[in-house]
Amino acid sequence: MKMTISNQLTKKDLNKVFWRSFGLEWSWNYERQMNMSFAHALIPVIEKLYPSKVDRADALKRHLEFFNTTPHLATLILGITASMEESNANNPDFDTENINNIKISLMGPLAGIGDSFIWGTLRIIATGIGISLANQGNILGPILFLLVFNIPAQGLRYYFMHAGYKLGSSFLTKIQESGLMSQITYAASVLGLAVIGGMTAENVALNIPFSIGSGESATTIGEICNNIMPGLLPLLFTFFVYYLLKKKNVKTTTLLLMCAIIGLIGAFFGILG
Repeated sequence: MKMTISNQLTKKDLNKVFWRSFGLEWSWNYERQMNMSFAHALIPVIEKLYPSKVDRADALKRHLEFFNTTPHLATLILGITASMEESNANNPDFDTENINNIKISLMGPLAGIGDSFIWGTLRIIATGIGISLANQGNILGPILFLLVFNIPAQGLRYYFMHAGYKLGSSFLTKIQESGLMSQITYAASVLGLAVIGGMTAENVALNIPFSIGSGESATTIGEICNNIMPGLLPLLFTFFVYYLLKKKNVKTTTLLLMCAIIGLIGAFFGILG
């Protein structure tokens, strides 16, 4: 049973999470990506808020779900999550499903913004400055690269850690009092599913090049499926993998090997293209 306490997180607690956030990509995996590092970053918060080992275990399990976003902006989600865990620890009626729903709704948009700004803009500018000096044999080349990139990037990481916590605590209090939490949770779930759907269409490629008809009227099965609905074959294959994973409890490693074998055999015999 969850224990109600009056512990409040401090700036020191949030700073511990901030320093641990540097390891968000250290244990990246193909199944749930940053989940292990995300849970590890929150350990100082979990240990302070939950005296019970059972409550700590439940909190860690919550944060072992899929998570992935730009690491420099992930602290915004970490801050909000820390605030929500604090609310959960102090309120026996708090719905813990809201925590993961908020995470899902934020990580997609933050990844789009962060990847464009941090990796696509800031890193390119820093690299250009560093290379131009390094080509002249100037030792300031690598030094300026590190400074130009890391001062803004890590500054944002620190700022968002504390901003996320402040946003979470005040924001959640207001929406809980007004009864908007259920609506926001529903909207977050819809947005999260939309992000997952976009990832499926972008990252899953499947085409059947068999032609029907002859001459200029010939069309492939893949084109027919795309005319019915763009991305229909990748969507059906994704549902198939999801069915094996959730309904048949097939292991992730087995599914990866299955996908590789299907791809190799399909390409060899011309079934897939």
